[in-house]
Amino acid sequence: MSLRTTLIRASAVLAAALLVATAPPAPAPAAPAPSPGPAAGAGETGAARWAVQPSSAKGPTGRNYFIYDLAPGSTLTDHVGITNLGDRPVTFDVYGTDAYTSTDGAFALLPADRPATDVGSWIRVDRREWTVPAGRRVDIPFRLTVPANATPGDHTGGVIGAVARIRTTADGQRVLVDQRLAARVYLRVTGPVRPAVTVEAVDVSYDNPVNPFGGGDLVVRYRLRNDGNVRIGGSGTVTVRAPFGREQARTAPTDLPELLPGATFTVTERITGVPPLLRLTAEVDIAATSTDTALPPVVRTAGVWAPPWLLLALLAGAAGWAGLRWWRRRAAAAGRPSTPDPADTPQPAATGAAATGPTPDAADGPAPGADPRPDAPPAR
Repeated sequence: MSLRTTLIRASAVLAAALLVATAPPAPAPAAPAPSPGPAAGAGETGAARWAVQPSSAKGPTGRNYFIYDLAPGSTLTDHVGITNLGDRPVTFDVYGTDAYTSTDGAFALLPADRPATDVGSWIRVDRREWTVPAGRRVDIPFRLTVPANATPGDHTGGVIGAVARIRTTADGQRVLVDQRLAARVYLRVTGPVRPAVTVEAVDVSYDNPVNPFGGGDLVVRYRLRNDGNVRIGGSGTVTVRAPFGREQARTAPTDLPELLPGATFTVTERITGVPPLLRLTAEVDIAATSTDTALPPVVRTAGVWAPPWLLLALLAGAAGWAGLRWWRRRAAAAGRPSTPDPADTPQPAATGAAATGPTPDAADGPAPGADPRPDAPPAR
């Protein structure tokens, strides 16, 4: 099998094996302007060892990054220094490319097979390949031309020194490995600066515990987007609230990575020991900053149901038992014969001497059959 055929078939492997090495990104919660430092980076592949750093026609200037403030239509010339740290000459590919924020928040550069469309395309080197003798440094000039229609704000990329090597895999396949080092380029095009960040989505999930007094895990995921035209850093905090706004938990501020314009980043926070209080609300509070100023706080909330199932089951059981006892008492009362009231019972008539009743009064007249005359003889 020819080397050309093997290289074509290994194109997928090339992309996976491509290394983009830059200076180790320092945490940038407030997106500060990069400070000067040592060489931008050093790499090694096979017998080649090299470093890439900002330089000048007379050698390194102590800069760690290329930092520019230019107006649209401006042009400047600068130098990138590539040092061959090996013991044999090495040929490097030198070119510019664009940067982006990776899904894990890291500073990343476009892969070699993707053409630059932003600041990387504004960088021009006299030639693509440069051979550096063993143990020597070459300061390579490049031109940066800002288009007249360039948008204001931050444009980020890198000047790359790459080494391509053919390697043989364990199964005998020969693949081309492109390893790269870069010095970062931070370009601010003059014009209106518009820092902005939004919380695009908040997702809340709750692991409801069997024991409501033990508490469960609340997981909050929120996605940030840099909607402005400058780099954004800062921190984020999550507050968990119960019904009526009572605070249950609060996370420590989480440093956000440096978000380039248009970048998105997802933050996941896990809060343990949160009791199930029927309804829990997660409040995401973002304190974002740019290199120029702090931004107004960005707050977004989302809720999740957290019913205390065991407690509700106990309450339901107690209510059911109380209802059953009440029903039984009512049923028993409905089936028992009623006891008559003595005042409502008619009494039997009295006889003989025991008979009582009204006695005829003389004023009421003689008894029936008697002679009304006082001297009348007894009747026969």
